[in-house]
Amino acid sequence: MSIQIPQLPKGTRDFYPEAERIQNYIFDTWRKVAESFAYEEYEGPMFEHLELYTGKSGDEIVSQLYNFVDKGDRAIALRPEMTPTLARLVIQKARELKKPFKWFSMPRLFRYEKAQKGRLREFFQLNMDIIGTESIYAEADLMAAIATMLRKFGLKDGEFAIGVSSRKLLATYLEEIGAPNPALVYPVLDRRLKIGPEAFAKALTDAGLSDEQIQKLDAFMSCKSIEEVKAAVKSENASAALDEIVELFATLQSAGFGECVNLDLSIVRGLAYYTGIVFEVFDKGKSMRAIAGGGRYDSLTEKLGGDRIPGVGFGMGDVVLADLLREHNLLPSPKQSVDFYIASFTNDMKKVFETAQMFRASSSTAENGTNFTVSHPLAPMKMGKQLDQANYQGAKIVVYVDGDKAQAGEFEFKDLRDGTMHVGNADAIVKQLNS
Repeated sequence: MSIQIPQLPKGTRDFYPEAERIQNYIFDTWRKVAESFAYEEYEGPMFEHLELYTGKSGDEIVSQLYNFVDKGDRAIALRPEMTPTLARLVIQKARELKKPFKWFSMPRLFRYEKAQKGRLREFFQLNMDIIGTESIYAEADLMAAIATMLRKFGLKDGEFAIGVSSRKLLATYLEEIGAPNPALVYPVLDRRLKIGPEAFAKALTDAGLSDEQIQKLDAFMSCKSIEEVKAAVKSENASAALDEIVELFATLQSAGFGECVNLDLSIVRGLAYYTGIVFEVFDKGKSMRAIAGGGRYDSLTEKLGGDRIPGVGFGMGDVVLADLLREHNLLPSPKQSVDFYIASFTNDMKKVFETAQMFRASSSTAENGTNFTVSHPLAPMKMGKQLDQANYQGAKIVVYVDGDKAQAGEFEFKDLRDGTMHVGNADAIVKQLNS
């Protein structure tokens, strides 16, 4: 009887060492930039009670989840996003947490949806959030962090754009034109650029808008400048919402991020809990899915049963980001890189282990403060095979523990980067590595 070879579940990935090195590069960059902006890292469970998601988004969200009933007859779901978990954490310690505070997390998330380019059923996502302030400068801080992060990855300002809109502004405009049920309109507006003009108009008609209201709304969402929007709105509430965007842009301009942001009223964000500024980050020309997206959610904790605590945040998925960086040739080499490979002509394994540990211990005195990576054979083998292994692992320097040209306290060593042979003590070898 033949044995069936196990298959990878649809919409998931294996991370062989080469892929894991790329993944860790993304994680390391996310973490370093978040910490440079003084965000603190947090985590939560990989699954939550199902009601945490249905309470936020309604029962229709269940079709998009991996959910099950556990052995205690509890309805559970693997987390599809991090914001509800964050809201729960905030609610639980609302009085103990000093506000405002800035947190970030890099969770593994799960969504039961069609697997396609840029969208998988299991993925990682950077989340950065500011809790406890309604100030527009919180949005400015997040967008500055996004721009800094994408620059750190090697993207230029002209290769990405942070499109900014406002649910508050859109809500006041819907009131101005007399839209009967804005809650039905938002999901349609979120699909505006994806479904075509005819389907868009029909969906708005089904949501209760007249032909005149549809024309006004379409023209409003096509505005490309603050001046155009000012000419379109009439109410004080709309003007106040627009003033927030003006102040946001001015702040980012002063910090050197003016070229990274632009007004884009086509951005709506489908989730119902957004209450103010919303934004999405695209590569130039919007040829891919959004790299990141988020907005202000001042009523989410209240909706989940807690006090009203304002918040704003965004998520940046690893799948689209990696595709974009790959397209721009900005990903590092996935090959392994080793600082030292310890070799022996006589297969003196005790000496090999002793010398390897000596070089690992000397990491504490390294100039850049990083730990040296040290490899060596794990069984006696000919020198040719040892050197093959050193080259395969990307070793920079091979240290011979028993070369006949070295005196006591010294080693023969070869710099594989230029092929030169040397003799020296451990300090000299470390100096050669850093040269």
